[in-house]
Amino acid sequence: MQKTFLLLSAILFFISCDKTAINTIHVSNSSELIDAAKKAKAGDHIIIKNGTYKNIALQFIGEGTEENPINLSAETAGQVFLEGTSSLEISGNYLHVDGLFFRNGYSPKDNVIAFRTGTKKVANNSSVRNCVILDYNSLERDQDNLWVQFYGKHNTLQNCYLAGKTNGGPTVRVDLKGNQSIRNYHKIVNNHFGPRPRKGGARGETIQLGSSFTSMSPSNTLIANNLFEECNGEVEIISSKTNFNIIKNNVFYKSEGSVVTRHGNYVTIDGNYFIGDGINDQFGGIRIINTGHWVTNNLFYKIKGKNFRSPIAIMNGIPKSPLNRYNQVTDVVVAYNTFVDSDSPFQFGVGTNIAQAAVLPKSEIRSARPLRTEVVNNVIYNSKGDANPIIEHDKADGVTFKSNIIDNNGVEIKNAHGLITKDLTLTDIGSNIAVPTTGFADVEIYKGFDFEVISNDLLGNSRSKSNQIGAILNVENINLDVLDKTKYGANWFSNEVDKKEATTHKVTTTNELVEKLKVAENGDIIDLGLGLFNVDASLIIDKSITIKSSGDGKAQIVFSGMENTPLFELNPYGKLTINQVILEGNKNNYLFATLKKKMSNHFGLTVNYCEISNFKYALKVYKQSFAERITFEATSITNCENGIELSEETNDRGDYNTEYLTIDGCTFNNVEQNVIDYYRGGYDESTIGGNLLITNSTFMNSGASEENSRLLNHNGIHNVNINNNTFKNNKVEFVSILWGAKNNVESNNTIINSGKIKTEENLVQKLMY
Repeated sequence: MQKTFLLLSAILFFISCDKTAINTIHVSNSSELIDAAKKAKAGDHIIIKNGTYKNIALQFIGEGTEENPINLSAETAGQVFLEGTSSLEISGNYLHVDGLFFRNGYSPKDNVIAFRTGTKKVANNSSVRNCVILDYNSLERDQDNLWVQFYGKHNTLQNCYLAGKTNGGPTVRVDLKGNQSIRNYHKIVNNHFGPRPRKGGARGETIQLGSSFTSMSPSNTLIANNLFEECNGEVEIISSKTNFNIIKNNVFYKSEGSVVTRHGNYVTIDGNYFIGDGINDQFGGIRIINTGHWVTNNLFYKIKGKNFRSPIAIMNGIPKSPLNRYNQVTDVVVAYNTFVDSDSPFQFGVGTNIAQAAVLPKSEIRSARPLRTEVVNNVIYNSKGDANPIIEHDKADGVTFKSNIIDNNGVEIKNAHGLITKDLTLTDIGSNIAVPTTGFADVEIYKGFDFEVISNDLLGNSRSKSNQIGAILNVENINLDVLDKTKYGANWFSNEVDKKEATTHKVTTTNELVEKLKVAENGDIIDLGLGLFNVDASLIIDKSITIKSSGDGKAQIVFSGMENTPLFELNPYGKLTINQVILEGNKNNYLFATLKKKMSNHFGLTVNYCEISNFKYALKVYKQSFAERITFEATSITNCENGIELSEETNDRGDYNTEYLTIDGCTFNNVEQNVIDYYRGGYDESTIGGNLLITNSTFMNSGASEENSRLLNHNGIHNVNINNNTFKNNKVEFVSILWGAKNNVESNNTIINSGKIKTEENLVQKLMY
């Protein structure tokens, strides 16, 4: 469909003595919008009638004033839907957008909402409020774009909900290209950044402030009072790459990443809540690079992140680092923070890679330790003792430790750095959070240079009269509601969805199977009984669905479809669980495969207690397809040309096809090649996946056609665990080549006439930048 370009050119010549009446202008189509733009005056309110508007490239250009801005809003907030290939660009002054809903489509531009309409035509003193962008993804994962892109100065993103971004590129970015966008004082406030699923590689930040090449510029951007919920796109949730930003009073809830001062200097990170579950070791805190940052009054609650995702990770830098790498940490203050049941809260020299010097250029070696850094006045409480609350990946000899206390539940500390041991009790402060607020009033407060600027605690209470260490002063009747979602985002939208009880559809014929797959809803179950189903065309999986047999037996599906077509075609949003089924092909077709193109959203696959035979591929995952989890459990794969193949992400930009590939209790027999092929290419320390677990499985008579003579291929995967398996009569040179410098391990494997498992400490990888 040809795009409709709507130009709201309300370019006004406002004179202070003008008494022209302010109009409310209702529009319902493109011609009315254009006509309204021609007649608009400062202070006018353009209201878009409720309805669905498709393929609209909307430009809002105007000259309002502080007293009389120009408003563009939905007739009813949340009832104006922008779909298809719609987008919004804003330029001028004092323009306010309210109540729009972007869904069911994608923007073909570099952004969905931009605060500019041209290189020099930027917005100032303008806002986008009370809007929603939901699952508005490019058709391909590598088609990077942004959902909200800031230019100009004094612009605001407020009370919006943004969730579900799966393609590359930050959800929100502040750009500083040109003097018109430097010292911008933008505000990103009171928003709800809902779940951003794992991307499987870099370029998945939720907010990025600037870029490497504007990192010496002052931005002065404020990120405050936002909820970040399950923002799991990559290791950086907020990536600050400019100077003088403030990240304050935000809640990071079960988000797999960290706030990172990636480039730029003098960032204030104050009064934030980092809340985990005490289990997931991907939930992170704050990672520090560069100069002059102040990290104060933050609460870390049950944060179990490791290394890059640790509660406080202070990195090593590269001597004379180029702009796009890692500058040395200097002149940083980490003070008045509280850590509750958070593993190894302080980690220093994170990212040191001196051991990899043989395979990296000198310009990549992170050997510059932190200097003139103060870690003081912090409180640590561990209900289960932690022997290593402070970890030195490299010496922390440039760090001052003073007035830090710990209740370690009696466990001896290996590397205390002056930690003072105390017996503390927890106080319930609401939101299912309990922290120590008493028991350390006798600890002398370290008073560093300029510390008087830390004037309040986490809750906003003044430190001037009764100061103490830790994030929270000893005050009574604290009752937080930081996880009340109604405090954030659009007031008309909720991401809370009532759980639907699954419907079971019993089928006895192939036609019934095909029909029920079409009409079933998300989460439903297809019960095959113990029947035999002859299928000759692909079954489309575009929702969450379970297919299973009844009782103790196994139903059987025989696929006679065309060559190189799959029995189960995995589409965007298609998440298939298949239990206890015999699956047979004709040697030329596939069992499971993704689409070759337009995988705009994730798929998923779980295969339990199945028997798979006679397929060209058991699983074929094409480029730019991604699953958070792929699991084969207690399943046999026999007489197949190829097994599980996820190896088409060969751009060497750190991308890969699944975050977690699990093979547990399976049998592979007579699989000729690509028995398991799981690829991630490119050297970049900020990509720290994927994850491969192969356990309790048997591999026999397989890999004979594998060109590189490896049974298991997992090049570049960072976390590999191969344990308790049997490898017998496989005509290969290597069962596996592990990457020792990463988390690649093997144990308790039995190898009979199948080559060997080799560990290479430092694999050569292509640099990503």
